[in-house]
Amino acid sequence: MIPQHKRYGYSPIVDRPDYSWPGGKRLAFWIGTNVELYAFGVGVGNDPAKLGEPQNQRNFAWRDYGNRIGFWNLMDLYDEFKLPASHVVNSLLYDFHPRLFDRIRGRGDDIIAHGRTNAERQKGLWELDEKRLIDDSTDAIRKHEGAPPKGWLGAAASENATTLDLLKEAGYTYVLDWPCDDQPIWLNTRAGKILSIPYPAELNDAGALIWRQHNGREFADMITDQFDEMVERSADRPMVYCLSLHPYICGQPYRIRALRDAFRHIMGHKLLDRVWFTRGNELADYCYTLPEGLIP
Repeated sequence: MIPQHKRYGYSPIVDRPDYSWPGGKRLAFWIGTNVELYAFGVGVGNDPAKLGEPQNQRNFAWRDYGNRIGFWNLMDLYDEFKLPASHVVNSLLYDFHPRLFDRIRGRGDDIIAHGRTNAERQKGLWELDEKRLIDDSTDAIRKHEGAPPKGWLGAAASENATTLDLLKEAGYTYVLDWPCDDQPIWLNTRAGKILSIPYPAELNDAGALIWRQHNGREFADMITDQFDEMVERSADRPMVYCLSLHPYICGQPYRIRALRDAFRHIMGHKLLDRVWFTRGNELADYCYTLPEGLIP
């Protein structure tokens, strides 16, 4: 037998019961903005010129551009199209770039926990050390926002054998680390079930533009092609469309131009009445109100 997990069972989407999103909508659309902090010269992180480059002042500055410039560019774009968003944040940002949170709060957007910093990974941590990482991130968000976060995405979506158990025990209601479905699904933990919300490995600017070396216009085509296909397919079953963006990548001005064209296409779509524009917390909260058996 090959190694397997026991977090969820196989459930082909064509065999599932039907349901709808609020207002009879069929496609839930949400954006996850990854707002991240990196260490200077150490740890891990992407590079703008070469894959696998060591950490240095150049790639640190490129990523820091996201918090100085790119984040604000994306927020302006969301405002332009009146799009809600969720922000997947490293908790150390409260210490180094607190000004970012004023804009997030002003829009009424969600905060989703994303560990302490993307310069570190959970993978390989002992359970006690990972619990400390989760607690540090959770406590910082609770302190500054007045309530703990509901959702979690690990740095690079990394996990250990007990990560989901620790998150459930810490009070989290949903996670984004399992890109296996176009609908929410339940994951098993030793403390009960936790919800998995669709969050993309594919429709993610880090994977598409950095690792697979597509350009901004190609990524904009991916965004619109994904939307066109999913909004049509949602006539048969409810679906979730999520777009993952990083300020230091898609917050670059020339990519904002392409992203604006993609949003303009979406907001002018003939089937827009099928779409529920939402945020991660709202989507997860609604799932918890559905009758048992609708979500696999």
